[in-house]
Amino acid sequence: MSAPAWREPTLATLTDRRFSAEGWLFERKLDGVRALCVRDGGTPTLYSRNHKVMDNAYPELVEALAEQGGDRFVADGEIVAFDGDNTSFAALQPRIHLTDPARARATGVRVYYYLFDLLHFDGQDATPLPLRERKALLKDAFEFTDPLRLSAHRNTDGEKFFEEACRRGWEGVIAKRADAPYRSGRSADWLKFKCAHGQEFVIGGFTDPQGARHGFGALLLGYHDNDRFRYAGKVGTGFDERLLASLHRLLAERETGTSPFADPVREQGAHWVRPELVAQVGFSEWTRDGRLRHPRFLGLRDDKKAADVIREQA
Repeated sequence: MSAPAWREPTLATLTDRRFSAEGWLFERKLDGVRALCVRDGGTPTLYSRNHKVMDNAYPELVEALAEQGGDRFVADGEIVAFDGDNTSFAALQPRIHLTDPARARATGVRVYYYLFDLLHFDGQDATPLPLRERKALLKDAFEFTDPLRLSAHRNTDGEKFFEEACRRGWEGVIAKRADAPYRSGRSADWLKFKCAHGQEFVIGGFTDPQGARHGFGALLLGYHDNDRFRYAGKVGTGFDERLLASLHRLLAERETGTSPFADPVREQGAHWVRPELVAQVGFSEWTRDGRLRHPRFLGLRDDKKAADVIREQA
């Protein structure tokens, strides 16, 4: 008998090769926050992918997991909120950083936990089992009444599913090797087909506001490339007045006199900050000179270390 415990989750590898193949499962790519749930006889605990406890931000999920799951398990999934019919990281933002369960409920943002893998159940380590067997165990382990949901998958036809995903405005599709065990860290057994561009960036500075705008004008974004912090461009859309004010306070606490970027940044009214805050950003494409085209701010992330943010490439 082994004890349930947190472990680093499997992370999908970006690819631009869409395919259909025997021996692969295809799931909808959800736009939320990755979460592992661990229960060892007591109250379940929700962990982020970098091992932060998230129970207070999502108390109703903890309650549901206590009622619907067994006494000892580790499950993997994604916490989401919806904007219309689609999951939306931006819609989840009001709850992500809260540490008071009452305030989390008071936001009125309804959340759901989509489960797609089972790592441990009733004293047995399930990670060596093939994915298809783990999914069968997962389906039997929970009742899957809201706010818990089972992440459905399709067999074989990945290209058709990807076309459908993009047509419906989804993030994309995750392809998973059906016979693979569960491996921590970045894996080629899980591949992501993305309909739209978007990834995390580290905030390395900001510009002065213009006109009637308050707080700041744009965020200056970067990513790590070995031992260099590279400039990716600026984002000035996706903020309301409240977000401009709260973000500006966080930036002011980290302001420094030296640019953290390895590249020259020629922005008027630039202020530099310690590169600690991680932002989720959507964009249309990379330009030839390595800048983001049409970026939009989607929210801050606290489930990924700034030092781990790199440029995603297929």
